[in-house]
Amino acid sequence: MIFDGSAAQARAVLGAMAAVARQGHHGELPELDLVALRSATTLVFGLPAETPVADLAEPTPEEFADVLGARASEAMVPLVVMSTVDGRVVEPAAALVRDYADASGLAEPAVRDLEELVHGELAPARADMLRRNRESITGEWVDDTSTYGDWLFPYRDAPDEALVARYAALADAEPGSFGRAFHDFYVDNGFGFAGEAASASEEFTTPHDSAHVLSGYDTSVQGELLVSTFTAGMHVEQGLAGHILPVIASWHLGIPLSDLAGSATGALDVPKFWSAWNRGDSTSGDTFDPSWDFWSAVGRSIDEVRTDLGVPPLDPADAADGKYPDWYTPSA
Repeated sequence: MIFDGSAAQARAVLGAMAAVARQGHHGELPELDLVALRSATTLVFGLPAETPVADLAEPTPEEFADVLGARASEAMVPLVVMSTVDGRVVEPAAALVRDYADASGLAEPAVRDLEELVHGELAPARADMLRRNRESITGEWVDDTSTYGDWLFPYRDAPDEALVARYAALADAEPGSFGRAFHDFYVDNGFGFAGEAASASEEFTTPHDSAHVLSGYDTSVQGELLVSTFTAGMHVEQGLAGHILPVIASWHLGIPLSDLAGSATGALDVPKFWSAWNRGDSTSGDTFDPSWDFWSAVGRSIDEVRTDLGVPPLDPADAADGKYPDWYTPSA
């Protein structure tokens, strides 16, 4: 489980999640929200599966702050996710999430971004999430989001043939090795190696695609949402605003944030989401950590690398659904 507070604190968060879910539904809890709450009961909070989530007391923001105290920040991911479960975010739900955050003295940027999305203010929300995603990867805050494309696609005007060759040479790595799995992941998905004119920056692609290979999440729309959720658990810097909310917006709410990501609807399977977040949180290593050396791992078996980084096994029931956008089909 992810939440490490008391049972009373866990029930308070679940009650707040239920309160958020009821917004826009005339006080009812739709089945999707009930599934989300029931799965969170065990996967996030470690409470008994029979906990009556629909009947829990729903705290006011002030009660929430009193009960949670310093642990209120741990509730922000569940609250934001609950506001999006049915593929739309209504203003009262976003406002209630903000009230919970405000009462606890939290300046969580994703809460502001969520409200901006609800009010159709796409430009500031998009800019903030892109800045935070970039900072999470590079460690640097850049105000000018017009430079995002140049950072993400540095080879458009300057392809790096030596870098391409280095990654292509992983075809000669031993079967079963991490390096061979990484190479085959690229070939099977029709991706160009870092250094090719159309490829994204090695600074992003190598840690991101290493997370794909090690976590077992594919490159379908849902797979991308889950691997980013896994990443947020593993690499906590800007996890909610820089990784989780952007993929929910892009692939569940259908709000396009970047040309690379595109957009789709309906990709959020909340029990799978909790599992991915939990797996990332349980991972002891971090492929996005600058100290992690990709090239020292390529000759080792993929199982050994997973063990070394502490990546929990993927239950087949929690794997991505394998549904791809109409414009993309992997070769495998």
